[in-house]
Amino acid sequence: VQLQASGGGLVQAGGSLRLSCAASGRTFSSYAMGWFRQAPGKEREFVAAISASGGVTYYGKSVKGRFTISRDNAENTVYLQMNSLKPEDTAVYYCAADQAVGGSSPSKYDYWGQGTLVTVSS
Repeated sequence: VQLQASGGGLVQAGGSLRLSCAASGRTFSSYAMGWFRQAPGKEREFVAAISASGGVTYYGKSVKGRFTISRDNAENTVYLQMNSLKPEDTAVYYCAADQAVGGSSPSKYDYWGQGTLVTVSS
């Protein structure tokens, strides 16, 4: 599966952005999906994940309550709604797909998108 992330940009603190990740292929609905982010000089960080059916979601501690992951299997797309953005949310955001159950570890994911930059100004 090929993944294309989009929706990043520059936003002021307290603002919102919605990221999208469009997937190619007919089997999107069988993949768990995840969002990760990486700030300069830091390790890749788990943001959120969603099961193949969309029925189960989980979040990293730093974004819980502010970000929402969702998916539209008919449109082969996963979304990340980001509210109440903070300067520390600044990073390149990556979407990833896993043929198994996903999770919070980047090593579990088989496919990665190219990343989209989110910059939050104070």
